[in-house]
Amino acid sequence: MTDATSRDGTRSGSTAQPVGGAKGPDELRQQIEQTRGQLGDTVEELAGKADVKGRAKARAADLKDKAGAMSVQLRSSAAHAGHAVQDKAGRAGHTAHDKADRARNTAERHAPPGRARGAVHAGLGHPRAVLVAGAAAGVVVAASLVRRRHHGHC
Repeated sequence: MTDATSRDGTRSGSTAQPVGGAKGPDELRQQIEQTRGQLGDTVEELAGKADVKGRAKARAADLKDKAGAMSVQLRSSAAHAGHAVQDKAGRAGHTAHDKADRARNTAERHAPPGRARGAVHAGLGHPRAVLVAGAAAGVVVAASLVRRRHHGHC
């Protein structure tokens, strides 16, 4: 492959220098050294582009570093979120315990005498059972009101 020479005496290539333009041996040596440098740079650039395996290894190392950094960041975020949930759960537990204590104290102050007091204490120990019993009582009362209205008692 040869470079074509244009009318102004320059080559159509990457160097674009005049053909035979050296005015002496020193200038010729300088042009040769400059051309060698440019050629070396070009060869290095082409070798780098041709080294697919080396570029792939460099890219893999870069991605591995990024993944490691992201992993550290995600662990930190997860730990922070875990601590926040733990704190909220602890506060909720304390709040529930405090409310239960207040309800027990109120129930004890206003507790009816005798057997009813025992029923109230048992109810405090089993709040679900009290809710179910209250719901059942509500249904019975509602049914009796509906029956009364239906039969004209109201």
